[in-house]
Amino acid sequence: MLRSFERICVSLPQSTTDVAPRLLPLPAAVQTNQIVWPYAITVGIYHALALLALLPWCFSWTGVILAVAGIYVFGGLGINLCFHRMLTHRGLVCPKWLEHGFAILGVCCMQDTPARWVAVHRRHHEHSDRQDDPHSPLAGFLWGHVGWMLVKNGDLVRLGIYDRYAKDILRDPFYRRLERTLLYPIIIVSSWAVFFAGGFAASLIGGGTMAQALQFGTSLLVWGVFFRTVAVWHITWSVNSLSHLFGYQNYATGEKSRNNWFVAILTSGEGWHNNHHADPRSASHGHRWWEIDVIYGFVKLLESVGLTKDVCRPNRRMARAEAAEQALPPPG
Repeated sequence: MLRSFERICVSLPQSTTDVAPRLLPLPAAVQTNQIVWPYAITVGIYHALALLALLPWCFSWTGVILAVAGIYVFGGLGINLCFHRMLTHRGLVCPKWLEHGFAILGVCCMQDTPARWVAVHRRHHEHSDRQDDPHSPLAGFLWGHVGWMLVKNGDLVRLGIYDRYAKDILRDPFYRRLERTLLYPIIIVSSWAVFFAGGFAASLIGGGTMAQALQFGTSLLVWGVFFRTVAVWHITWSVNSLSHLFGYQNYATGEKSRNNWFVAILTSGEGWHNNHHADPRSASHGHRWWEIDVIYGFVKLLESVGLTKDVCRPNRRMARAEAAEQALPPPG
């Protein structure tokens, strides 16, 4: 099974060969015979729980609405705004109470602690689409999408990764507690309870029976937590995989990052990935008029009411390139 997994991870679909004609080997520190069981079990269980959404008993339109909204609230604000643009790249500064609130939304997405997320992503930028990149899809589409998390990579388990890539994050006592105490699982379990109990109580208040309350609470848990979490996983993972294989480039960055409109829609702007790799600190990922970046629009809204400052704009070179392209139509 492990050998089969390795073959799958290093194989690249034929349809991607025009984008990535040369394959990368897996990172040298990867040990494909050592499964990271906590991640593998969590990913497997959550996918199984998300499939409960197919059962009529677990369905409610309220749950569906919460799932769709949650993709953009938890994924958009928690991961894309906070973990990525704010913490990893320091593209903006918020009051600590607001930053920590956004970080809690990110924790609810179960993409690891903020410090580890930041460390892995900064390493990705340092080695993008080279062998030491933790999740380049040039080493295999499935590897770049999800496989990289499921087997041991010695470079990512050493404590030194925090000292090198996330020391600034761990200066904050809140993020240290997420690493060293039970705060992280407490937040996760609390989010389950909020969705289930909220639905259960709302049904009873509305005159429902105990059975109806149980059904409604379960529907909110399944759709609002399990389905939404899995959806956000694959959306985030698509930035790592699809946005390094399919799309166009505004800038010659020396690696395979692409601007991918489909991923940009799902992620509220993260899919303009080539722009991001060209100018990582910028809080704006859309550099042309058609490259809509909803997250950056939200950043400007926060800035207008005094809830963020030190917002990094695209640098002057990027701005000149953007101005030169204003008259061009979107790529076909």
